[in-house]
Amino acid sequence: MTILAAETDYPRDFLGYGPRTPDPRWPGGAKLALSFVLNYEEGGENTVLNGDAGSELYLHEVPGGSPVLGERNRTVESQFDYGARAGVWRVLRAFAAHGMPLTVYAVGRALELNPDAARAFVAAGHEVASHAWRWIDYHGMDEATERAEIARCVETIERLTGTRPVGWYTGRISPNTRRLVAEFGGFLYDSDAYDDDLPHYVTAAGRPHLVIPYTLDNNDMKYAVPPGFGDPDGWERHLTDAFEVLLAEGRAGAPKMMSVGLHCRLVGRPGRAAALQRFLARVAREKDVWVCRRADIARHWWATHPPSR
Repeated sequence: MTILAAETDYPRDFLGYGPRTPDPRWPGGAKLALSFVLNYEEGGENTVLNGDAGSELYLHEVPGGSPVLGERNRTVESQFDYGARAGVWRVLRAFAAHGMPLTVYAVGRALELNPDAARAFVAAGHEVASHAWRWIDYHGMDEATERAEIARCVETIERLTGTRPVGWYTGRISPNTRRLVAEFGGFLYDSDAYDDDLPHYVTAAGRPHLVIPYTLDNNDMKYAVPPGFGDPDGWERHLTDAFEVLLAEGRAGAPKMMSVGLHCRLVGRPGRAAALQRFLARVAREKDVWVCRRADIARHWWATHPPSR
């Protein structure tokens, strides 16, 4: 349940688990749960083809500037297209080589435009979670429209993959997102938070709701935003350092969770994919790490650490 800051009515939880975190009791006695996330967004971004006013500015190779209004920006579009045409397959090959699962944050519109990718995610045994209907900022969207887009995204993912998604991540949320997701129902978790190294419960729509925090630092998005990673070695070093610190904490008696965020159009480029491959090989050498999907973490947490009523 949500804990208010001590002795105030300030609606944020600064206490968390405190200095002694609970033992998550990860399967097999693992000392770290490692969750890779592949964001599949290509085709869901801002473009007049989707009825938007202008072109996308966020998370591509030339950040900043001004959008092209009222017409297509084919230079930007083609950078996103690379993720769908080439990047996604390179990332999937890397994970297949190590037999590692991941969670796909799938934008409904993007998946609709590339059903082959949807089928490939399912065939490889990856989890397909909802990443909203569009890859846009939902902050100012009215409640009725956002509710309809949640339903549309869920229907699209279920139709294309054969399985209803149990996870949700919007990213650029509205004030209503978590409540609307909880009211829609059927989700085991959402990841629209960055506040901990372990899952935790909040109250949403009047009942316990599981949050599996995500990451914006162990994330290839920082290749495309300042200050970020200027080269793959820096990104790989950051991932490796985070992995080794958290694994050491787990072996010392306080196991944690680590998330890694990936994007087809970013880490799917060959020079960056090499760093990803090296990090996967580093992870594969450790026998007490549980590489898992976020749905696996959610099911474990609900069963092993049910919410207090």
